[in-house]
Formats: sequence, C-alpha cells, structure tokens
Amino acid sequence: RTRTECLPYLNWEYDEPLLISLFASRLEEGEPFFVAEVLSEIVGFIRFTRDEVDDLYVLPLHHGSGIGKALLELAKANAGPELRLWVFQANTQARAFYALQGFTLEFETDGAENMEKCPDARYVWRKS
Repeated sequence: RTRTECLPYLNWEYDEPLLISLFASRLEEGEPFFVAEVLSEIVGFIRFTRDEVDDLYVLPLHHGSGIGKALLELAKANAGPELRLWVFQANTQARAFYALQGFTLEFETDGAENMEKCPDARYVWRKS
C-alpha cells in the first residue's frame, strides 16, 4: 500500500501477489526484519544488513509519527561503520526524512539498473 500511495510516479506493472512473493523470497535470505505495530496492525517494516537498508516502509497514515525513525535506528544500531540505502529521486518526502536522520547523498543514477527503471539516489550514513 505504501508503494502504491506514496510512489504514484512509478511505472508500476507488478500486482500485489507478485510483490508479496518477492518480499517473501527476500525474507528467506535471513536478513534482520522488524515490524512496527499499532493496535495489532503492522504499520511499517524494515529489512537490512550490516551495511545496507534494503526495505523501509511505513503506511502513509503513520508518517511523521516516529515509526520510520525507530525502525531506522534499529538498522543504525546494527550497522558497521557505514550504512547505505537507495531512494527514488522523485521521493522527496523520503529524501528529506533520510537527510534528517543523518544520511547524505552519495550519487544519483538514471534508474537503468533498478527494476522500476526510475531515477534513484544512493545515500550513506556514517557512524561518528
């Protein structure tokens, strides 16, 4: 739901069952995966390695509530000296959020290498 509501600029051709299958296969990789719940409803999740945030999603209704920050803090606490992530260039809300969390822009691409073929940006956070 978050991808659909927050990323309307994507040329998205994938249906929900395919996305569920894709995320389920990623969970089998054994990376840390945490969810955030409000009143027993999953409202956000994060999946990461020691040096990469692979997925961070929070339902739009809960943006600005501190859930994304709390999830990202889990990744930072388990990170090596640097933690990186990708974000779509057009996702200005997420880019501003990551900047507030101490991430800096490393570089941007034309998106030719991602599955959505949408221009993206690489961010990095470094432990102090």
